[in-house]
Amino acid sequence: MAGQFRSYVWDPVLILSQIVLMQNVYYGSLGLWLALVDWLLRGSPSLDQMFDAEILGFSTPSGRLSMMSFILNALTCALGLLYFIRRGKQCLDFTVTVHFFHLLGCWFYSSRFPSALTWWLVQAVCIALMAVIGEYLCMRTELKEIPLNSAPKSNV
Repeated sequence: MAGQFRSYVWDPVLILSQIVLMQNVYYGSLGLWLALVDWLLRGSPSLDQMFDAEILGFSTPSGRLSMMSFILNALTCALGLLYFIRRGKQCLDFTVTVHFFHLLGCWFYSSRFPSALTWWLVQAVCIALMAVIGEYLCMRTELKEIPLNSAPKSNV
């Protein structure tokens, strides 16, 4: 059926490009949040902040601020879901996919599977925030009224 509104044709090129785009949004905004944290702490930026599971923790100020960066990044990525995915039903799928690739990146970068409990807790909170807020924002736009005509309404 050609010309159908939001047809449900499986388009692997679109899906792959959305995955790549969301990964770019994830790492780009996480890099900006971590750069802000480094600027506040006058620390030196490092890929360890992004990919080392041992950095996150409650015991040091840099660990707490890095956790805050991950949580703020989840909020930023929820906006990415709104602007680039635009489907409430797909928000959880893309959120889990982004975090799965982040898990693989952390595993590859540090040459060991992430075992820190705080890393897993932060990732679970970020998945929940990103999926729920992204779905809420997408559902709000999906439920907007569709105007039937562009003429101004007259008072009857």
